[in-house]
Amino acid sequence: MPEIAKFVNNGSASITPAIAEKILHQLPQWKLEFTQIHAPKFPHLVDQLEFLADAVEDAVEGAYKDLPYIAVAQAVFALIYAHKKHGIIPESVLDLGRADDSSIVRAVLIQNEKAFAVYAGKQGVSWQKITSQP
Repeated sequence: MPEIAKFVNNGSASITPAIAEKILHQLPQWKLEFTQIHAPKFPHLVDQLEFLADAVEDAVEGAYKDLPYIAVAQAVFALIYAHKKHGIIPESVLDLGRADDSSIVRAVLIQNEKAFAVYAGKQGVSWQKITSQP
């Protein structure tokens, strides 16, 4: 996991508020797309992506101002990565095509667990449902 965390940290370092705002307008379509993910080996992935998308929406729109920007930037990076069709492991690889997406999302959730747990609580979302498990 340390290599994935480094990858997330490096990638999210280039996420500016302008990029986050641009992504904001694409999130409704991406959320729809994420619901179509079929990854039985990663049963939490869809809920985790939806949670990150909601957190980004709330933070960028100003509805939730207590999320540290690093958490927002990492969430944006994870959402962009999951949206792309060609990652480290292509989606076409049977049973493993979403392993990289899941690892990146989990790295974001783990690195920002306290902030996201507080956000989840304030939104009435069960943190245990989101979890940092695959």
